[in-house]
Amino acid sequence: MSDTEPAGRETARPRRGRADKAAAIVRAGCEVFGRDGYSRATVDLIAAQAGASTRTLYNHFPGGKEELFRSVMQWSAGRVRDEQLARLRRYLDPERPPRPEDLERDLLALARSWVSLMADFRDHFSMVRHIYAEAGHVPAEALEAWQEAGPRAVMRGVTEAMTVLAGHGLIDAHGDPAQAGEHFIALVTTDIPPRSYWGLSPLPREETDRLTASGVRAFLRAYGAAR
Repeated sequence: MSDTEPAGRETARPRRGRADKAAAIVRAGCEVFGRDGYSRATVDLIAAQAGASTRTLYNHFPGGKEELFRSVMQWSAGRVRDEQLARLRRYLDPERPPRPEDLERDLLALARSWVSLMADFRDHFSMVRHIYAEAGHVPAEALEAWQEAGPRAVMRGVTEAMTVLAGHGLIDAHGDPAQAGEHFIALVTTDIPPRSYWGLSPLPREETDRLTASGVRAFLRAYGAAR
């Protein structure tokens, strides 16, 4: 037995228990902020949802609701970011760009998979809906943390994918792959969030497929490479 082993055993459980409680509070915060928004959510509600006391919550998040919201958004946006980037690589792998005849198929598969994330991460997208509705009441630091943890990183990935497509002559990015990426995401997703209330009332599958297909076709009309 090493000299450090007993100390590790003595401290591992308390540290693990503390981390588990903090994680439970963050998960509860995601649910409550997604349901009630930032303005109406309270520390008492979140603590109760997590099965913790208000004092315990403040022990983990001394800055109260503002600090907790920032932590929740960073955690939740990071999970969604990782899944979005994984799906982006799955359908638009930079190492294996699609053949010209498969481009529309692969963009459509990506679009449908991307839109389905609203159901997979419903609490997150409910929080995003609330952020847009009450941005003036959300701390600027929390908005910045959310953008940096999620949307900006994702758009860098989308820009890279569009750069690769343009480099292989599959699209004409008109010298601005970042703009092409923003237009792609907008065209395949813009109609669906408001019509489904950000995933709270999912659209029928055939309607979602119709809207994503229409967005992909519009994107290819604007950015398709000349044959």
